[in-house]
Amino acid sequence: MTAAAEAPLPVQRRREVVRQGLWVGLATGAYGISFGALSVAAGLSVAQTQVLSLLLFSGGSQFAVVGVLGAGGSPVAAVATSTLLGVRNGLYALRTSRFLGVDGVRRLLAAHVTIDESTAVGTAQAEGPAQRLGFWVTGLTVFSGWNLMTLAGALVGNALGDPRTYGLDAAAAAAFAALLWPRLRDGDAAATAVLAVAVALLASPVLPAGLPVVLAGLAAVAVGLRPGRRPEPAP
Repeated sequence: MTAAAEAPLPVQRRREVVRQGLWVGLATGAYGISFGALSVAAGLSVAQTQVLSLLLFSGGSQFAVVGVLGAGGSPVAAVATSTLLGVRNGLYALRTSRFLGVDGVRRLLAAHVTIDESTAVGTAQAEGPAQRLGFWVTGLTVFSGWNLMTLAGALVGNALGDPRTYGLDAAAAAAFAALLWPRLRDGDAAATAVLAVAVALLASPVLPAGLPVVLAGLAAVAVGLRPGRRPEPAP
């Protein structure tokens, strides 16, 4: 069924998807305050910090840049690390492009807001219109909140103290857990989650921040290619 032939979402369903996207977006966007503070502490100016959030707009990649620079690394090393972590967003686009169906300027905008959160909320929906609505609401909410809070963090700096004191890091993680939990009903999803957690826990003590997440993403490939796996039924 094409996007043009799909029935519109009922009002109640639209509200449910919008509410889900807003909660995930606000929880994630709020944590941008930590990036702003850490970026200024690493030696970047307020303007440089804001440009990173506006143009790079990928939390893991942004933290990698300021982390490498703050530790005395070269700009080349910072860009290389950031690029490696950003590869996953390109993989997300392979999935989101199936239900977004955009081109031109909207395609560029969709690419810019294809992140962990917008992909998760979009793919969590069952209907095509709900997938698109969830993707856009979440992506634009995160973009707006992340940039506003980046500016706040950069201006206030270390006066705020450790952002974890306010539970902002836990809020983002809790939003993801609440979103993904209902999807762990079948064996493949549960096996992927268990394997991804195991890989992340084993890799975290020995690899730089962010890389364990990339490795954990390979859990889905391992589960999908395992011998004897039953193929998904045709739609």
